[in-house]
Amino acid sequence: MKTFQKIAIPVSLGVLGLMVLNACSTGIPKGATAVKNFNSDKYLGKWYEIARFDYKFEKNMDNVTATYSLSPNGTIRVDNKGYNYVKKEWKESIGEAKFINDKTEARLKVSFFKPFWAGYNVIDIDENYQYALIAGSSLKYLWILSRTKEIPESIKQRFLEKAKKIGYNTDELIWVKHN
Repeated sequence: MKTFQKIAIPVSLGVLGLMVLNACSTGIPKGATAVKNFNSDKYLGKWYEIARFDYKFEKNMDNVTATYSLSPNGTIRVDNKGYNYVKKEWKESIGEAKFINDKTEARLKVSFFKPFWAGYNVIDIDENYQYALIAGSSLKYLWILSRTKEIPESIKQRFLEKAKKIGYNTDELIWVKHN
């Protein structure tokens, strides 16, 4: 019996570990491509969340912003803020982002709860770095960001068409209020 326990416990922990790692994917959805020739310096700064899919970490949030800054260790500091209109309180979450490949390819992994990382892929951005379309690791995560609280209709339609072609159900997007 002791031999069984010596084998079963480590094997069980190993399987559990693999399940946790598999749940934390830093991939990119099939059909999506990260922006090449990405300029991370131009991407730094404050962004307003224009639209997103609903998920538990941003549930009931308006006035959501993300501010990206360079950390001394070369990673990107991620400072997300938003107002929970149900609880009537501001929330803030600080994370870290790292490039998966070269920093000229907009494929990153982000963590707010180490050692868990998630994919953060800039799949479309305008030439002036004013509007961005972000894909997570799967079709469950999508964000539209802007340097201002509004986005031109032409950019909105461009991003929605691109997301639909990849397989996103854009009818489920939440359009974030900024007031």
